[in-house]
Amino acid sequence: MHKPSIGLSLEGIPFVFLTTVATLTFALIGCWVMAVSLLVILFFVLHFFRDPERVVPQEPAVAVSPADGKVIKVEIMRDPLTGENRTAVCVFMNVFNVHVNRSPVAGRIGRIAYFGGKFLNASLDKASEDNERNAVLIEDADGCGWTVVQIAGLIARRIICWAEEGDSLARGQRFGLIKFGSRVDLYLPSDYETVVCVGQKVFAGQSVLARKKK
Repeated sequence: MHKPSIGLSLEGIPFVFLTTVATLTFALIGCWVMAVSLLVILFFVLHFFRDPERVVPQEPAVAVSPADGKVIKVEIMRDPLTGENRTAVCVFMNVFNVHVNRSPVAGRIGRIAYFGGKFLNASLDKASEDNERNAVLIEDADGCGWTVVQIAGLIARRIICWAEEGDSLARGQRFGLIKFGSRVDLYLPSDYETVVCVGQKVFAGQSVLARKKK
């Protein structure tokens, strides 16, 4: 599985290269308005594709956030892979958040399913069913199934999943990316409960979203 580790997502390198070349070209010919404008765009591209290291909690029986952003929903929803009604935590990523997605738990990928769809605002309720999305089922060591759904947004036009069926992931390990604003939904097993609330800011691979019930 693809594992970026240079502080910048590898998918961003072509954008950085082209923007840098264009900026230097306009600067050399003395077109400073375009050069400065492209320099601003270059800064945005570098900021968007940043991929910082995270301190992954070592506490047993917890799940971490699969995405950076804000929790916009915690409620019972229909799991797109199993068809069951399960507690879901929905994290909305704006264009200023890190967009690399990480595994909420350690486990093996049992299934990956892509669903074509629209590009509505990812913060809307119907985005979980109508938007383009990619669902990943992760089976942990206890046999519990965790469904992580990458959802394209109003601006996002490409969902990237580096993982493949059969891969083993560590908790907090990178597994994918969504370009330019989007959302990730995490469906919990029945023996886990959420420990976050709507409006809370979370960080992928670092913020604890759920714990096993006692």
